Amino acid sequence: MKKHNFSAGPCILPQSVLKKASKAVLNFEDLDLSLVEISHRSKPFVHVMERARALALEHLGLENKGYQALFLQGGASLEFLMVAYNLLEHRAAYLNTGTWSTKAIKEAKLFGEVIEVASSKDQNFNYIPKNYNVPSDVDYFHCTSNNTIFGTQLNQFPETDSPLVCDMSSDIFSRQLDFSKFDLIYAGAQKNMGPAGTTLVVVKESILGKVSRAIPSMLDYKVHIVKDSMFNTPSVFAVYVSMLTLEWLKEQGGIQAIEKINNEKASLVYNEIDRNPLFKGFVANKEDRSKMNATFTLSEANLIERFDAMWKDAGINGLNGHRSVGGYRASMYNALSLDSVQVLVDVMQELERKA
Repeated sequence: MKKHNFSAGPCILPQSVLKKASKAVLNFEDLDLSLVEISHRSKPFVHVMERARALALEHLGLENKGYQALFLQGGASLEFLMVAYNLLEHRAAYLNTGTWSTKAIKEAKLFGEVIEVASSKDQNFNYIPKNYNVPSDVDYFHCTSNNTIFGTQLNQFPETDSPLVCDMSSDIFSRQLDFSKFDLIYAGAQKNMGPAGTTLVVVKESILGKVSRAIPSMLDYKVHIVKDSMFNTPSVFAVYVSMLTLEWLKEQGGIQAIEKINNEKASLVYNEIDRNPLFKGFVANKEDRSKMNATFTLSEANLIERFDAMWKDAGINGLNGHRSVGGYRASMYNALSLDSVQVLVDVMQELERKA
């Protein structure tokens, strides 16, 4: 029986996607060859890449609007570097809301001045800063839409005339936004889209080519655009599974439909956290809570051993919180069912009855 997978990443994937992917590993498109042993330049895989890129733009509503979708490698960690390499000429503005923002800032400082417009570090990143100003003379503004470790999520993005760059690794395709407000979006696939090994980058072409430095080919977005994400050998399996997941999302009704389910899942677990006296949410303000990653702790330390045994017995996986926060983290990505969240809530209620 499949476990209820609350792992923060690599993420849970739809069962239909896993079945199609496993079949392709053995025999892809009835070629009598495995997906992982065919040429990445063969027509069957070129079609996969084209399909994945097109679906990404379609879901985001960015077709024919001057954007390109790329499937690259190196995870969001490499994008911390690539964003600055391609866009930072003088100075850039960053919102610091957690571990990944901090790492992105570190990389950007290698290329120019970084203005930290606001930070929630003073309270261990348990809230989203508000009422900050983005300078008008920066090369771009960078933010992280969802913070897996601390369980916070941006619900409002600043109005700025500078290019808006966002790390959406852990909530990409999970909620409706006006994605045309963003000039560059990047997301490691392993949080909400596919297996580890590929990274989606959606970039507005008009913001590129404005820095004076020479950019190594492998780190140049323009090179990857010209080569249709085939400048180097792509992560064939990861791109294929991401394509399957994007097709699955389309079958569910797209982002609009999945957002409704995600809201139901988040409401179910947060209502229990707020109701049950044995649990306490980590995030200070309810409006800052992530709908992808609910972080919480037990109010009584002597119940930890019992609760851990109970959720494991219930077939739950990946509930332990990050070491930076402790406690628990329920990651509720697109493919996690409402039934799985109900199992977790049932265990929380059972603990209350037995305590």
